[in-house]
Order: sequence, then C-alpha cells, then structure tokens
Amino acid sequence: MRHAVRRGGRTRHPVRSSPVRSRAAVAAAVAALLTAALAACSSGGTTATGPDAKAGAGSAHGRTVTVTVTPDGARAKAGRPVVVTAHGGTLTSVTVSDTHGGTLTGTLSDGGRTWTSQRNAVPGASYTVKADTRAQDGTTGTRRTAFGTAAPGRVNKVDWRPGDTTTVGVAQPISLVFDHPVRDKAAVERQLRVTTSNGTEGCWGWMKDWSGKDRIDWRPREYWRPGTEVTLDARLNGTDSGPDGGWFVRDYRFGFTVGPRQVFKVDLDSKQLTLERDGHDVRTFPVSGGTPGPETGSWRGTEVVLAKEGTIRMNSETVNLGNAYDQLVDYAVRLTWSGTYAHAAPWNAAYFGRANRSHGCIGMSDADARWLYERVRVGDPFEVEGAQTKGVVAPNNGLGDWNVDWEHWRTLSALR
Repeated sequence: MRHAVRRGGRTRHPVRSSPVRSRAAVAAAVAALLTAALAACSSGGTTATGPDAKAGAGSAHGRTVTVTVTPDGARAKAGRPVVVTAHGGTLTSVTVSDTHGGTLTGTLSDGGRTWTSQRNAVPGASYTVKADTRAQDGTTGTRRTAFGTAAPGRVNKVDWRPGDTTTVGVAQPISLVFDHPVRDKAAVERQLRVTTSNGTEGCWGWMKDWSGKDRIDWRPREYWRPGTEVTLDARLNGTDSGPDGGWFVRDYRFGFTVGPRQVFKVDLDSKQLTLERDGHDVRTFPVSGGTPGPETGSWRGTEVVLAKEGTIRMNSETVNLGNAYDQLVDYAVRLTWSGTYAHAAPWNAAYFGRANRSHGCIGMSDADARWLYERVRVGDPFEVEGAQTKGVVAPNNGLGDWNVDWEHWRTLSALR
C-alpha cells in the first residue's frame, strides 16, 4: 500500500542567535554606544570618533593615524565582513564586540593596515570596535567607534535530517530544507561545512524538496563507512538567502554517527527481500510488491529509510487511488514521501513470494515485518529492483540521492 503522511517538523537546535529587534531599538543602542565612544579616552592622548565610523588622532610629533570602519552608521546593511583600516599607521589589534558579549574574529593584512572579520555582521545587531594602532613614529593609541545593522525584513529557517547525536544507516545523507526560497545558493552553500572522522569524500547537491521548498543534501560518493562520525557546521547567521528568502539569524550545528552496514535488497522479480549485513546475507523471506502499472507499481532504485512509524492508518484517497483501502497497518517503515512503505500485509499472504499485488508498498507477513522492524534503522538503504516496477524513485522523493550517479550529483552544487 501507499500512504501520504505530511512531513512533521523536526526540532531545531540553534547554536547561537542574534535577536531581531526594531530599527528604533537598534538605533538607540548604537547611539548610546557612540556617545560612550565619544566620551572615552584612548592611550597616547587620542580620542575616538562618532557615527561616521572614522577615528583619528595626532601623535606627539604631529603625525596622524586615522581608522575607518565599514559597515558604518546606525542601520547599515548586514551580510558583509567588518573591515577596519588604518591610515598613516598600522593596526596592532582589533576587537569587534556585540551587545551580547559575542566577538568577531578576524585577520590582519596589507602590512597590518587592514583587519577583516571572518564572519559577516549579522542583521539587527549593534557592534563596538576597538582598534589599537601604531603611528609611523612608533606612538601607540586606541581608537573606538560603533555601528549597527538594520533588522531583517524576513527571516529564513532550516529543517534538517538526520537528528543531532543520532546513529544512522550507511545511506543517510545530510538534508536541509529551507522555509523560504534560496536565490543566492552559492552564498548559502559556502557557509555549510561538513567534517568527518575519516575524510569521507562527498558533495552538496541542490533540488526542490517534495514539499516544493528549496533543499540541499550532502551525500558521500559511496555509502558511509560504519563508525564514521559526521558534523555539520552551518554558519548561516548573517547570510542573505536572496529576494523573497530573507536573512538567516542563527547558526546550526549537529552531528551523528554511522552504524553497522545494513542493506535491504528487494528483488520484485523473485519477490524476495534479503538483509545483507557487513557483506553477508542474514536472512531472506518472501514479499509482495506493487501490482504492475503506472499507479500501483513499486518504485525501483535506492530508497533510504526515512522513519519507523509503527502502526499507522493508510487511506488510498490520500494518494489519489479512490477508496481502494482504508485500514491500520503494523510495523510501517517509511521509504518515500509519496507513500512507499515496507510493512506487514497479512491480507496479501497468498501472494508473498508469488506475485506483486500491493498498491505500491513492500508487504510481508506479520512475523517477518516484526523481525525487520526490530533491526532496521533510519538511513538504511532498500535497494529495489524488478522488471515490473514503474520507474526509478526521484532524488527528492524521500532521500533518493543515490539514484543520481556521482558525476551528475557533483553538478548539482552551486559552487561547481
């Protein structure tokens, strides 16, 4: 059988967020910072500047060091690095802090005359800049200034798979689905960093999710090696996803571990399912797939386990099959968003191992379904083949990334 179930939301785990505040609040905060900066004294007898983000001071020998900062102003556009430049001298250190105690790290270049932050300024925030300088005659000083960024008009968010601190099967990709359109895909992809415990080769690929939203998946070139530890660091805070998409105002970070190698091989010509673990066949038992035809046939290709859903109600009207069925099924393992499951189907017992007579799912006895359910894990691949299938499952219909060959998959990255 097939059954369409609306995808549920998954818990988001923000690492750090910058609160979205009104323009008035940001402007007020920046004004207060600028007032404090104007009143502050700096070493060497120098003073800081006001909201034009330019600071200058005369040294004891009449030479001048000035410092410029971009962005500047009370409602500057976010999404750009902070750049601090010294004129008439060099920078010895720079500290850029926000009102929540966070700091932006950066690097010096151009012989110490320029400092650039490694992260972008985020929207709806206020910053103070402290720059220690050295004039050409060796005189040192400190320059201070402040600026703020405009609040975002729209915020974009991320929904992801798999969950944090989980153990998954060897076919599990990293999958991110965005609430709003991502027009600047390259800008977003540049902020996504995948690290693995063994240097696994992989690549990002963009697609439209089954829901119609923008989605990006990272999959290895081949199935994961068991025991691999994987971390995604999505440093999206301060990234603009483009027109109609909005700003990201937080980072996301999660990790997971790859479990034992389990592959469920389904041959719908012989109507048999085999669990292969670590290269050895564990058990084979009879099944029945979808009745041949464009509506009821089973998909072929690699289908990755999305969820273990237990006992669920399946209604044929939700997948445009009229009133063909409406009943509870046990030991349901979801394989596609279009409604393909592996599950118990005792009403089809006469066809197990003999004929494909379901509405698209992979049915089996109660005992075999229970045995499978106790062993299967999210991220395990079901490799389905058979002449009577209706076609290859699409990459976005569940986690069908493996049905795209590697060279083509690489072309789906926005950075290729």
